[in-house]
Amino acid sequence: MITPYLMFNRECDEAFKMYQKAFDGEMVAIQKYGDMPPNPEFPVAENDKNLVLHAQLKLTESGMIYGSDGQRNYEGSPKVTISVELDSEEKALNAWEILKEGGSVYMELQPTFFAKLHGSVQDKYGVTWMFTVN
Repeated sequence: MITPYLMFNRECDEAFKMYQKAFDGEMVAIQKYGDMPPNPEFPVAENDKNLVLHAQLKLTESGMIYGSDGQRNYEGSPKVTISVELDSEEKALNAWEILKEGGSVYMELQPTFFAKLHGSVQDKYGVTWMFTVN
């Protein structure tokens, strides 16, 4: 499944509420940074705990968008990321190796508390890809 993933800097919740109202959409899921299990390798400041870690909004019968508040400055970088959800670690690793060549890794493809593998990379053409293997 391929889904547009919108990246925000502290305004994801506000934006998704507007999109929900505009499309009479259904908020399928919303998780805040404060909902994450504590991790010393990824500390969350108190004033960031209410930011959106991941949101899923159903806009139409078959149309969905995802979004979150990121940890980097998005000025000059895209707000849209292509989210690729795969059921094969091998397929994900193959695509990851190709896309990271000449690009920039934002988050290494690695196991997380919510997926077998998850990571984010910008390819050499400036397109940002987010991988999740469930």
